[in-house]
This record gives sequence, C-alpha cells and structure tokens, in this order.
Amino acid sequence: MTEEDGRTPAAVVFDALGLDYERAFADSAERRASLDWLLERLAPGSRVLDVGSGTGRPTAHTLAGAGHRVLGLDVSPVMVDLATRQVPSAEFRLADIRDAPLAEASFDAVCAYFSLLQMSRAEQAAVVAKLARVVRPGGLVALATVPLDVEDAEGVFMGQPIRVTSFGAEAFTGLVTGAGLTVLAEECSLYTPDLPGATPEPQLFLHARRPGRPPEDR
Repeated sequence: MTEEDGRTPAAVVFDALGLDYERAFADSAERRASLDWLLERLAPGSRVLDVGSGTGRPTAHTLAGAGHRVLGLDVSPVMVDLATRQVPSAEFRLADIRDAPLAEASFDAVCAYFSLLQMSRAEQAAVVAKLARVVRPGGLVALATVPLDVEDAEGVFMGQPIRVTSFGAEAFTGLVTGAGLTVLAEECSLYTPDLPGATPEPQLFLHARRPGRPPEDR
C-alpha cells in the first residue's frame, strides 16, 4: 500500500496510465489468440471473471461481445471508470482479487492477464489457488505473465516507477499445477509494446482447466 493514500501500488500506476496502457498493448496477437482459445471452448452465455480488467479492452470487450457474462475486477478507479464506459455490456467493480469475496465454483472461466506482477510470490500463489477455486469443475483458466525470475525488482513501466515480482516459466507452470489446475496449453513469445524505444519482452500464456465435471453433468 502507498503511505500517501492507502491505495495499492498497482492502482497508482494504472490510474496514471489510463488509455495509454491500452494503446501500447492493444495489438497483442498472443492475447487475442488466448481469447480465441477461450471463445472456442466456452458454452453460450458463460460467466467469466476478468482479473485486472484495465480499460476493458480487449479482454472484456471481446468476451462480452461474444455474448458472455463478464465481471471485471481492478484496483484502479480510473481503469474501472474507463472500462464501464467502453464496455457497457460487462460489469466492472473496484476490487482487489486478493480479498474480493467470490463464491467457489461461481465462474465458467477466469482470465488474469499480467495482473499478478506487482504482488509478492506468496500472494501470487494464493491468488492462483483462489482462481482455481472460483472456477467451476471443468472450467477454464487463462493466465499470462512475464516469465522472469525476479523478486521485488525496481523498474520503470511507461514512465511510472514500479516494483515487480515474477517467476520463471517452469516455476510459474508449477505454481498453476500446484493449485490443482491441469495445464492444457502454454505459449512463450516475445512482444514489443507500441511505445517509443520499446524492446521485446518475454510473455507466457497458460491455458488450464479445473479437473472434474460441472454438477449438472454428473
């Protein structure tokens, strides 16, 4: 938390970035491929949780546009306001996934794209375990991170000072399987944001499923 106003560091960063973040990362072919993977497998009208929903684009916009019921959570008031205006067919709440009250097995799918990087390793493990619980048996989980072995590293992201913690690819995959999820596919790639002087950065997309069948199928 920041000493000045009690907000999380991520909220401060993304309040400042607003739509600039969307413009820098909007053309990610890997994220769109991940969303296509979900759309191919979701039943009509599925309930989807979008963790770190940002401006609502492209994730909530794509899923809601396909007829799914999307709930987006974000710690940034600016992002929640932008997403509410840009994707009126989805629901957005100002909330921190670490303590947001969510019922077990209440979603058909969960997305968390790059929304864990300003949490500690223990918090990331706890959040992934929580996501594994809130998705129904047989439900899908799509995760993306920057697969680097760093802990509480100082940096600058789009002009904003940040501290980042992450796992290497193998360790992050192990964290996901350790939460009880079955990894179905993974994709490592390099992505260059649309920013002056930007350099390629590694990205890891994981697609997983909670084992079991939904109650109605038993």
